[in-house]
Amino acid sequence: ARPIVLPFTLDILSGPGDDTLIRPRKPRKDPEQAGFSRPVCALDPHHFTGIDSNVQRFEQGDLAPIAGQSGSHQGRGTRKRIVSQWGKACHYAHYPRKGVPEPFKEHEISKSSINMVTIHRRFHLLTMATPNAPETAHAKNLLAFIDQSPSPWHAVDTTRQHLEAAGFTRLLERESWSLKAGLGYYVVRGDSSIIAFKVGTSKAPEAGYRILGAHTDSPGLRIKPQGHLREGRLVRLGVEVYGGPILSTFADRDLSLAGRVTLKGPSSLETHLVRFSQPLLRLPNLAIHMNRGVNEEGLKFNKQTELPLILGQNLPEAPSQGLLLNQVAQQLKIQAESILSVELNVYDTQPGSLWGVHEEFIATRQIDNLSSCHAALLALISAKNTPQTQVIALFDHEEIGSESHQGAQGSFLGDVLSRITAGDAEDARRALSRSLLISADAAHAFHPNFAGAYEPLHHVQINEGPALKVNANQRYATDGPRAALFRDLARRLDLPAQTYVHRTDLGCGSTIGPIASARLGIPTIDCGVPMWAMHSIRESAGVRDQLAFKRLLQGFLEEELQIEE
Repeated sequence: ARPIVLPFTLDILSGPGDDTLIRPRKPRKDPEQAGFSRPVCALDPHHFTGIDSNVQRFEQGDLAPIAGQSGSHQGRGTRKRIVSQWGKACHYAHYPRKGVPEPFKEHEISKSSINMVTIHRRFHLLTMATPNAPETAHAKNLLAFIDQSPSPWHAVDTTRQHLEAAGFTRLLERESWSLKAGLGYYVVRGDSSIIAFKVGTSKAPEAGYRILGAHTDSPGLRIKPQGHLREGRLVRLGVEVYGGPILSTFADRDLSLAGRVTLKGPSSLETHLVRFSQPLLRLPNLAIHMNRGVNEEGLKFNKQTELPLILGQNLPEAPSQGLLLNQVAQQLKIQAESILSVELNVYDTQPGSLWGVHEEFIATRQIDNLSSCHAALLALISAKNTPQTQVIALFDHEEIGSESHQGAQGSFLGDVLSRITAGDAEDARRALSRSLLISADAAHAFHPNFAGAYEPLHHVQINEGPALKVNANQRYATDGPRAALFRDLARRLDLPAQTYVHRTDLGCGSTIGPIASARLGIPTIDCGVPMWAMHSIRESAGVRDQLAFKRLLQGFLEEELQIEE
């Protein structure tokens, strides 16, 4: 639908000191006929943040001096005319301490903004969170990426496809490597972890690495190898709990299976990805008539006896153990007898979606942490070549401690970085000493229904920018200089930024950041996109934060970042 243009023009006045004056001018009957094809900016004073007690608000019709008029602003004010628009996307406007205001990006207006407001230029102006077209397109791209990645193995395969489309070349660990400056390469380990990199225009010992780390796995349910359970004609599948999911969210969902199958090939063992797009499984709730306390005591499942998922019905005389394998064989068009092992992840078949009155939120599975994988992937593909070698490392098994040959506690990242320097130990250490790492993992957004669960002075809000994560006990790896670097980078890129600290009397989760930082000796920043319902089967986050985070990660790869220590 065509946006409605409000017939108001706003003056922005740059006066003496730190003040900028914003006020409405006389209404116009048709602003587009006046030469404005679209608005430049619109403002809502109810969404200002960081404003101190000196702020003054004036009613419409009050007069204030402007350039050329008498008063304290005479000869000093610089006027910019801005036509406002209802329902248009908002960004962040930065006011420098000196000079006229920088050009505004598009903002949203509400009727309450027809007031005159004085604000301090040294603060950022945060307005309502209606996404613009690039932000919405990026969020839809993320949802498609997640929809294609119902398991860690699929996530790596989806990433591989994007990399190859961008011209990256696959390397095999068992072969020798010949790398060329400016070109992109990737390595897969265990089918569920992947490292990709662009070789810098300078040698690694002279320029170091810029590394983005994330993880491909998410908490959930995995099918047991001999999981068939039979009760009359009903066939259920026994499950193991992987990581720390919110188990109650798996009830009454359209569930299915995706994962990896190993089978006997003509000359060797082969692995294949398998995915059932249709709902195969369900965990029906117990009716409230038999569980009267569910709304007061919460929905709880015994992991052994109450979590098995209903697969279907079978004839009494038919064996149930082959029911699932037969489905896998049909899906892959192979003989069931050739299947030697099956690793299957339970996933929610409902596609991701936009929601909210302005479609400013996303809802889907595995936002933790495929949103970070997606942002890192696109940041690497989009980044221009730089002296430093740019790296993304997407690991499996973060949700269960990272202790595996393809996890962050394994040798995968160290092995790849060492081979970039051709195995020279001295050069490898020099390169690491010039390096920086971002551990990209989701942050807990403030939920007003559960305000008591949050640290009161560190609320992280949806659609107000990526969050720096800080923990004194090194559950997050950020230290003081790296926190300053993060904030300075966000400021240079004109991006909003927040800081998350976990409530002191609650146990704090962790990331791959402390693990990778300790193993490699690289200073690390822990940061991520704010989200709700972390570890639910269906999580939520902000549309606008996704593109902002990608831009932040791309800036980290490209920008010159130095800390004198």
